[in-house]
Amino acid sequence: METAHLVAAARTPVGRRGGGLSGVHPADLAGHVITAALDRVGLDPGLVDDVILGCVDTLGPQSGDIARTAWLAAGLPEHVPGVTVDRQCGSGQQAVHFAAQAVMSGTADLVVAGGVQSMSRVPIGSAMRPDGPYRGSRGWAARYGSDEVDQFRSADEIAAKWSLTRRELEDWALTSHRRAIQAVDQGRFLAEIAPTARSNTDEGPRRDTSAERMAGLAPLRPGGVTTAATSSQLADGAAALLVASGRALHEYGLRSRAVIRHLSARGGDPILMLTAPIEATAHALNRAGLRIADIDRFEVNEAFAGVLLAWLHETGADPSRVNVNGGAIALGHPLGATGARLLTSLLHELERCDGHYGLLTMCEGGGQANVTIIERH
Repeated sequence: METAHLVAAARTPVGRRGGGLSGVHPADLAGHVITAALDRVGLDPGLVDDVILGCVDTLGPQSGDIARTAWLAAGLPEHVPGVTVDRQCGSGQQAVHFAAQAVMSGTADLVVAGGVQSMSRVPIGSAMRPDGPYRGSRGWAARYGSDEVDQFRSADEIAAKWSLTRRELEDWALTSHRRAIQAVDQGRFLAEIAPTARSNTDEGPRRDTSAERMAGLAPLRPGGVTTAATSSQLADGAAALLVASGRALHEYGLRSRAVIRHLSARGGDPILMLTAPIEATAHALNRAGLRIADIDRFEVNEAFAGVLLAWLHETGADPSRVNVNGGAIALGHPLGATGARLLTSLLHELERCDGHYGLLTMCEGGGQANVTIIERH
């Protein structure tokens, strides 16, 4: 079986909803990072076998197979196809999985994979209305007793199940902002960001945030403990990675920065929804023959602070190795792009700290989770 190599990775800055990237068409966002990734290794775009992008709420400017439209909008060769995938918040990560599987199977040598989302132009949940995916399904209602699937409810239920206090959630949120601000100030993101004409730095981290300000916010649900401060920020952004076979490395003079050691996805309770990364991480480590202590850096998407804290509690991972440059609470969560953005950041962070193994996981709609383990040479 072929080995899937990561040879290039680039992302836009993550823009706040209504911020610097809000005026950019999502196809142009994606086209920008695709071009940047290819330019960084000097690869002829005509050699690419396929383009796979994650995107959620594929309506309006995000419709019409945005992987294809982004490639064409960037002026790249017409003979290269593109396909868009939706595994909810894990869409960008799943796109990389599909690319790696194509390379590992020997059916492709060079695949561009990533994700894009403009939450300014296409509000979150736009594709879920008016009827929603769960209503009208007799099987769903019979199996789960309700067609109410609410991530804010899930976040509060996780906090209750793991006895997480509001203060603990806010402490992690503050940590996320402080780590992100430190990463920005130390220039840790400079190598991975492909600046746009409108933005050259992540817009989410808040220097003015504090425990006192967080404590003053109203909960998102009556009687709940989850607030906007302990939730991921709505955002705009895109990221792209180039996945290559060993044959392509040799033929085109490319350098492998890391190999994909393991990739998998697991499902869990779709009502509790956000806990699947716990079991998915255990499954992935077992399949890869690794222990939690073997992983030098983790990226665990901060959909909500409780998701991360429950994962830490169950896995026993060292918090000092997790989201060391901040997470989605500080940096933002452009749904379809986040998985690819996190993998891009994980690759660069492993290089910065001279780490060997990195693990990425994230919760996803429908009670799912992807896990990617990468290994530097």
